[in-house]
Amino acid sequence: MFADKVNITVKAGDGGNGAVSFHREKYVAAGGPDGGDGGKGSDIVFVADDSLSTLIDFRYKKKYIAPNGEPGGAKRCFGKSMEPTIIRVPRGTVVKDAHTGRIMADISGDEPVVIARGGKGGWGNTHFATPTRQIPRFAKPGFPGERFDLTLELKLLADVGLVGFPNVGKSTLISVVSAAKPKIANYHFTTLSPVLGVVKQGEKSFVMADIPGLIEGASEGAGLGHEFLRHVERCRLIIHVVDVSGIEGRDPIEDYEKINTELANFSDDLSKLPQLVAANKCDLASEEQIARFEKYAAEKGHRLFRISAATTEGTSALMEAACTELDKLPPVKRYEPTPLTLEEMDRLAAEKRSFTVDVEDGVYIVNAEWLAPILYNCNMEDYESLQYFQRVLHQSGIIDELERLGIEEDDVVSIYDFEFNYVR
Repeated sequence: MFADKVNITVKAGDGGNGAVSFHREKYVAAGGPDGGDGGKGSDIVFVADDSLSTLIDFRYKKKYIAPNGEPGGAKRCFGKSMEPTIIRVPRGTVVKDAHTGRIMADISGDEPVVIARGGKGGWGNTHFATPTRQIPRFAKPGFPGERFDLTLELKLLADVGLVGFPNVGKSTLISVVSAAKPKIANYHFTTLSPVLGVVKQGEKSFVMADIPGLIEGASEGAGLGHEFLRHVERCRLIIHVVDVSGIEGRDPIEDYEKINTELANFSDDLSKLPQLVAANKCDLASEEQIARFEKYAAEKGHRLFRISAATTEGTSALMEAACTELDKLPPVKRYEPTPLTLEEMDRLAAEKRSFTVDVEDGVYIVNAEWLAPILYNCNMEDYESLQYFQRVLHQSGIIDELERLGIEEDDVVSIYDFEFNYVR
């Protein structure tokens, strides 16, 4: 099965928590704090793998969760930082944010790309020692790793794309000019997925893609080809294959116009790509049919090549022209990551400190995932640690929200498994 678009979720590892520890040694009095820092969480890294040609594996595994960094230890021992978590994808995969459509990366080169960064480790209590606070009984939790819902789209890396109606001879053409072996039969939609072939012309070579047959309305979802129009987007050159014999009962000029209309409807960039026109099945067409279409192509400003893919007549000249044309064109298109807008940056910052407060039976219940590790690392029996926790509640706006909801003196506030009475 060919799969070229999937949705997955990735979660980088959280940083390890800092340690609360004090140096103890037989002849050393008041050794002081020696809690180590937590380790960094694992990054999610995407790497291109040429042994893969489809995204089918991601249909069965949709969640990728990287390991967390290890917590710090006594004697200023740092927690272990985790190695990156590698996700291998076919070359040419475009990674997008599933919610906004923002392009995050184009996995077309050999360099690994970090998609989600692991959280930094939290500080141990060593960092909080001061001349006036010599016994800090709290440490910082590790920072959470980034989490994204992603859309992976495979856009094949091909120099030349073969487009045209079903059964016009695209598969036959790629089979005679390259080593590709697509299924060939005399019925529509024989090709159900794109086929790549390497065409060699002397010392030069280029990659050609046979795109499944398009029909009218393909850009709106009709037929099979609409699923694969995205693979033409990277192509530098289009070879438009037309059945000039009309043995299918269609007019080659109408076919040519309809396919170009579908390309333009799908993307303005596709309509601007240079084209070579391959008038196929010339061995079955009359001279009058060929001359009529040849005149039309000349009026449109496109070079036309008379070929018969079945007998290989004219195919060599077509490939030579394609190779010459490619020398004049820029390299295969690569998509640049789309930067975050100010609105998106504000939204992400707000999400990191988001919380809700519900009131049930007079109890104010605070829900905030980011607050849980801070709570668990605070020693509520220690005055300085308690002060630190109170500052977090004030700075995050939780106290302001409680007061807006009308909390009174001695009302109960519940934050996960920790409850306290509110004091102004």
